[in-house]
Amino acid sequence: MNQLGFPILTLMLAVPMAAAIACLYVKDEAARWLALAATLVDFALGILLWVSFDARAGAPQWQFVENVPVFGRFAWALGIDGIAMLLIELSVFLMPICILASWTSITKRVPEYMAAFLLTEVLMIGTFAAQDLFLFYIFFEAGLIPMYLIIGIWGGANRIYASYKFFLYTLLGSVLMLIAMLWMSNYAGTTDIPTLMNTDFPVEAQTWLWLAFFASFAVKVPMWPVHTWLPDAHVQAPTAGSVILAGVLLKLGGYGFIRFSLPMFPEASSTLIWVILALSGIAVVYTSLVALVQNDMKKLIAYSSVAHMAIVTIGLFAFNRQGLEGSMMVMLSHGLVSGALFLCVGVIYDRLHTREIARYGGLSNNMPRYALLFMLFTMASVGLPGTSGFVGEFLSLMGAWQVSTVATAVCTTGIILGAAYMLYLYWRVAFGTSRNEDAAAMPDLDMREIISLGAIAAVVLWMGVYPESFLAPMRNDIGALVARVDRAKPSFDPQFAVGKPQAHLPVEAAAH
Repeated sequence: MNQLGFPILTLMLAVPMAAAIACLYVKDEAARWLALAATLVDFALGILLWVSFDARAGAPQWQFVENVPVFGRFAWALGIDGIAMLLIELSVFLMPICILASWTSITKRVPEYMAAFLLTEVLMIGTFAAQDLFLFYIFFEAGLIPMYLIIGIWGGANRIYASYKFFLYTLLGSVLMLIAMLWMSNYAGTTDIPTLMNTDFPVEAQTWLWLAFFASFAVKVPMWPVHTWLPDAHVQAPTAGSVILAGVLLKLGGYGFIRFSLPMFPEASSTLIWVILALSGIAVVYTSLVALVQNDMKKLIAYSSVAHMAIVTIGLFAFNRQGLEGSMMVMLSHGLVSGALFLCVGVIYDRLHTREIARYGGLSNNMPRYALLFMLFTMASVGLPGTSGFVGEFLSLMGAWQVSTVATAVCTTGIILGAAYMLYLYWRVAFGTSRNEDAAAMPDLDMREIISLGAIAAVVLWMGVYPESFLAPMRNDIGALVARVDRAKPSFDPQFAVGKPQAHLPVEAAAH
């Protein structure tokens, strides 16, 4: 169903693609403006996509569908549901902000840099919109290339090591996923993702298929212990590279679990849920403790990303509406908040050229606007009610509580530890006496930086105050997923089953 009458998804891919090619033939300043214009056009198309999406009960699950056979079973098949739509909106919202963040900080090979970012936008949108199994794989894997170049060319001193580590980690798991995709398409006789989501694969094969997909998605999330590429990539990447890496690329793993692992292999997901619960619990505690002792601001935020994404995975495998909706909200919130925190680091790095926390202090005196916005994003990262972080974490943990009280209790410690390392970071940077005369002389935010951070701040508050506008588009699709996996739902902790404990009821009531 394409209610707009024109292929909007293909257009959203074509605009940045054409701009990326054009950027290679113009000078630096023209490349900046061309990239900004292309990303703003895609953002406008994203708004049109949002307002045109039919979220009413009974509306078709897949909308804005395009299907053009190419050869054999392979087709140019695009279409979105509410889940994919929200992640596309996140992508097109952050991309103009990334271009603005790079406006003055990137001075070498500017046209190529802008082209790499525009290509990244194409591949991210394509991944979320693809409805053909192998088209998804092409977009999913090709996203490695521009980010590899962004880190390797425009990154820090150890950029080559970080880019190779990023590439090898993420590529290795994807080879297993490709083998599983070939088996699935041969078994089902189709590469159509909506059809495969309703295909009942043999239970004995599901475990192997689930593990093959898990090898790829776990690295992308990233889950412990395959998370070690992320801190290196974040530290070495330019500011905008860190924003888009944390903001959108980490969400590809969570999207993969929602789109493939749960609906296609529900029995295997239920059987292997202990793997998710164990790794998520370890990730929350371990990476939070590691974040506490970091001296580099970027590395601290990178480790916090691993802890927050662990809340996503435990919610996804709760097999209930609260957990799934909460995980989606955490992904959206983390995309905004972590992106904003990396922008905050970039702002002061551009002025002082260091990310060492000890070099700062007392910035609220000479940079009050910066300190105010930094405080908002710190509170959102902690999960303060009224911000985007609270809604998702509360729903996700509430859903997980129904499956495992122990795992939920362990993951809840992440909220306490998160408050510890984020508030400690903010106190050392914004309050106290200035430890550096250069830091005390830094100017406050300029208009470009206010626009970038202010736009994210507005959406963070919007999500926190009125989350229904983000929950409504995904409600039907989450309901369909819950109905699909309900038959494989793992048993609850009996002593904490929802409702009054059976042991406390009269015999007649218990019988009923």
